[in-house]
Amino acid sequence: MRELTRAEEQIMQILWGIEKGFVKDILAKMDAPKPAYNTVSTIIRILERKGFVKHNTYGKSHEYYPIVSK
Repeated sequence: MRELTRAEEQIMQILWGIEKGFVKDILAKMDAPKPAYNTVSTIIRILERKGFVKHNTYGKSHEYYPIVSK
């Protein structure tokens, strides 16, 4: 399995804690200074490509959830 960067690991820790959520939910759990919305969205898409995260689509929104355990 591929290794995670520090930013990817931080987002995975949040997703494991909340179990599923939208980008805004992940941002709400991050400490200040918070990264930009697009930055978090990009990191989540990278995690999805690496096989750590999947999503459900609701209109134009995506709800993300981890598919690997801690």
